[in-house]
Amino acid sequence: MMVTIVLVSAAILLVAYLVYGRILVRLLRVDGRDQTPAYALQDDVDYVPLDRGPLMAQHFSAIAAAGPIVGPILAGAMFGWLPALLWILAGSIFIGGVHDFTSLMASVRHRGLSIAEVVRQHMSHRSVILFLVFIWFALVYIIVAFTDITASSFIGAQELGNGDVVTGAGIASSSLMYLALPIVMGLLVRYTRLTMGWATIIFLPLVGLAIWGGQYVPFDVAKWLQQSSPSLTATEANVQAHKLWDVALLTYCAIASIVPMWLLLQPRGQLGGVFLYAALASGALGLLIGGQPINLPAYTGWTSASGQTLAPMLFITIACGACSGFHALIASGTTSKQIRTEVDARSIGYGTMLLEAMVAIISLCCVMMVIPGSELHTKSPNFIYASGIGNFLETVSIPRALGVSFALMAFTTFVYDTLDVCARLGRYVIQELTGWHDARGKWLGTGITVAAPLFFILQESVDKNGNPVPIWLTFWGLFGASNQLLAALTLLGVTVWLWRTRRAKWVWYVTGLPTLFMFAMSNWALVTIIRDAVQKGEAKSPVTIVAGLLVVLAVLMLLEAVAVLARTFGSPPTGKPDAPARTPSDGLLPRPT
Repeated sequence: MMVTIVLVSAAILLVAYLVYGRILVRLLRVDGRDQTPAYALQDDVDYVPLDRGPLMAQHFSAIAAAGPIVGPILAGAMFGWLPALLWILAGSIFIGGVHDFTSLMASVRHRGLSIAEVVRQHMSHRSVILFLVFIWFALVYIIVAFTDITASSFIGAQELGNGDVVTGAGIASSSLMYLALPIVMGLLVRYTRLTMGWATIIFLPLVGLAIWGGQYVPFDVAKWLQQSSPSLTATEANVQAHKLWDVALLTYCAIASIVPMWLLLQPRGQLGGVFLYAALASGALGLLIGGQPINLPAYTGWTSASGQTLAPMLFITIACGACSGFHALIASGTTSKQIRTEVDARSIGYGTMLLEAMVAIISLCCVMMVIPGSELHTKSPNFIYASGIGNFLETVSIPRALGVSFALMAFTTFVYDTLDVCARLGRYVIQELTGWHDARGKWLGTGITVAAPLFFILQESVDKNGNPVPIWLTFWGLFGASNQLLAALTLLGVTVWLWRTRRAKWVWYVTGLPTLFMFAMSNWALVTIIRDAVQKGEAKSPVTIVAGLLVVLAVLMLLEAVAVLARTFGSPPTGKPDAPARTPSDGLLPRPT
């Protein structure tokens, strides 16, 4: 039955891409004859034309991080696999895909500017200030959640039940080797005649070698701590090692966010994208051949064991697998400046969201295999995912230990692509808010953006019984709610843009209704988080205060949008939403071929 679920889901997503994706292309009047910002403003720094294949891989690896893996596993365990599956399919097709495609096109039509600049041009200066502040907080919580859960992959060991063990220290070694490879690849592509295609062919086997070899040369921080301080227990050493990895990952974020895109972002995006395709294909292949049974109930009830209700928590727990505001920041922050032709926007914007939905469905299948009450249920979602992928690959004669290592490495690879992009975008926001567009803004913007997650990560988190709780789990609900609310605000800005320039009724159905749904669910979730915190006596905690601030910012921005829309009713459109990216001063550069 699990195979049937995957095949039917893949067919539904393919039909959606072919049918609804084509409808969106017509509604937005996508035209491959107009210059894109990558050509009109080409500077070989930020505006760099990139072929559809490499750009799609880069965009896919940036948007598909921990969200489509962790979210479906948590939600499936909470409410059953059927509600999770239905939300992934419906959300990605009618909300997430629309959000990604329209935000990408909005940026392309505005000279590659960010979605915040689109808001500025079509709403008000006050709106963009509210939006930028909201974006920055959302980025901080993405960094917090993804950094901490990635650090957990480098600690401890995973018993596979057949005598094999996959160590977190080995995954750490593979991860460090993986980070070095794109830098070498970027230098060779930049300064030799090596093409990106040949570089990919050469370096992908090296990534595989890093995955295999990591377990033989483990980088064990916890063991080093115990040797340095013999009084430390194994548990204490693991906790300290976890914190050190958190700091190391944030340091990486700071460095990676300021180096040139050609040195790290583009080559790693190419490797990460292909790696992501391989992870998706391996999971699907294992499911098709293995025929694993479903052990998770389809529906466990409206209220989870922890007391959370299906609505709104399902819709913010499964964030990136169905809809993610972060995607708009990628689309308008880096992708829109590299896209060669508007025609590519359908596959890069809408298509990659549907591919991410398949990643979420494969992740959901990993938890569907787990027997309720088993020891694996106590593990973090990244280990549940890795165990599932290991089972899938074992059906095609790949040793389970290697399959689990591959999956854990894939998980960290996805997150790396997101972490440094988040830090880079956070710096852009600080620079925009302060006007520091010089070296001061570059370094201080990066420092502030990384220091805020560090503050939250170094906090101690316990449950009502005083037991320690992973930081990523504490912040996952707030991350999901803020991320989904960011999607709602992005759709709100897109709706205002389309209505002001088109005055077409379809705008209210295609982007307006998704805006209202995401706005309602995410604010409901934030209010629930605040209520629960107050009941536990945590009204003054950073999580509660920031949750309240996000609600206020969102409501104020909604009021700004309503005021703008009210003024536009009855007046003619302000212009075409399909205007070329160039201006008279750009000159007539050659069209892409």
